[in-house]
Amino acid sequence: MNPFWSQITRELSPYVPGEQPRIANLVKLNTNESPFGPSPLALEAMRAAAADTLRLYPDPAATELREALAAHHGVKPEQVFVGNGSDEVLAHAFVALLKQPKPLLFPDVTYSFFPVWAQLFGLACETVPLDGAMRVRVEDYRREAGSIVIANPNAPTGIALPRAEIAQLLEDHPDIPVLIDEAYVDFGGESAVPLIAHHPNLLVVQTMSKSRALAGLRVGYALGDTGLIEALRRVKDSFNSYPLGRVAEAGATASLRDEAYFRESCARVVAAREAMTRELVRLGLVVLPSSANFVFARHPARGGSEFAAALREHAVLVRHSNKPRTAPYLRITVGTEDDTRRLIAATVDILGDE
Repeated sequence: MNPFWSQITRELSPYVPGEQPRIANLVKLNTNESPFGPSPLALEAMRAAAADTLRLYPDPAATELREALAAHHGVKPEQVFVGNGSDEVLAHAFVALLKQPKPLLFPDVTYSFFPVWAQLFGLACETVPLDGAMRVRVEDYRREAGSIVIANPNAPTGIALPRAEIAQLLEDHPDIPVLIDEAYVDFGGESAVPLIAHHPNLLVVQTMSKSRALAGLRVGYALGDTGLIEALRRVKDSFNSYPLGRVAEAGATASLRDEAYFRESCARVVAAREAMTRELVRLGLVVLPSSANFVFARHPARGGSEFAAALREHAVLVRHSNKPRTAPYLRITVGTEDDTRRLIAATVDILGDE
């Protein structure tokens, strides 16, 4: 431990991102990236933006993108905040909104960045256990709290709450900020965005990394009441006034103009997820019902760590968390048809060794 580290640095337990290895002929199913490329319109716009104008700073308010997002979601531009990936947007929200005198609540099995931000920014927090089927139960949140954050669909389970249950959560907690992280909502979830009009305490965060295949651009955004958005802007302008570059804004904006490609890509992912699920179930795995671009699966006779290591030996990379409730499971990203064939072939080979 370096003697120049601050106390905060010494005490941190940082988030561990998905591995990005260099393995020949790898089937990479560990980071929930899209198996399909971005919209051709987005690629064209990014090429055009890679021009002499890059010598100039971008628009700090990302006005064009915010206007496009507002039109897409049926809100006003002043109800939209954009940032360098949804992780940055979420981190700003932890400081701007979720840090309250009373504890922040979130599920015990959820996006593993939540407890990291809570520790980094000094938030008091409490976890609320998922039920036995690994589902969020909104009635379990009927307790004293300063704020709430829930990923919907949840990660790493992929299970989604219907909008009506999010509405109930908001009815139960009208006086505290509630953040719904919808990174995977386009693959079968029901967005809470329509609830914003009647709930000034609701912030919805989405990303262009998954369903729009722009993970390499790092574009995320939040939608909510203008008061919540102003709080995010104040924190952003105290941290980084220019979170999005010109190329990123151009690509993200153009992606929103290609609705047909977006819908087709999401449908292909959903179809591939269902096909992969059927094959895994046929081989004896238990697969939780997913509304995301991944599945959460376990084999009754194989430990998660052992299974992940065996798949890696077959050049198939999946995500595993060795925590008590998640240790039996693998999180497997939806890939191409060829990726799925290789995953299933590797699984057959592994289970055949029993």
